[in-house]
Amino acid sequence: MDSAPRQAPCYTAPVTDGRHTVAEDTSLELHRVVAERLRADPSLIERARRRVDEWLRDGTVVRPYALAWREILSGPAGEVAGFLEDPGDRARQLRQTSPFAGFLDPRTRWAVWRQARRRGGRP
Repeated sequence: MDSAPRQAPCYTAPVTDGRHTVAEDTSLELHRVVAERLRADPSLIERARRRVDEWLRDGTVVRPYALAWREILSGPAGEVAGFLEDPGDRARQLRQTSPFAGFLDPRTRWAVWRQARRRGGRP
């Protein structure tokens, strides 16, 4: 029996039908709207901080993600807003478990989704 540790397979060229890209683009757009609101009302950051504290207490989000968000949210609102708009890999990954979920009303969310689908096309 082979005692070498098994490694997860590495895929160099993921195959996608485009929906994931549309979802990531939409997430970025939604977070840009949140960033605008955060700049207009920096007190909104407290709601996100409370959510992260809940995640850390009840374990509903994987701890490294919750700790990363805690670190980000410890900065000033302007820096947090900048992170929300960052198209980089780290921000993209963290937006998948965002403490800002629910900050936008349904009408705003649907408007962003419609725009993203028009730009990205329907897969």
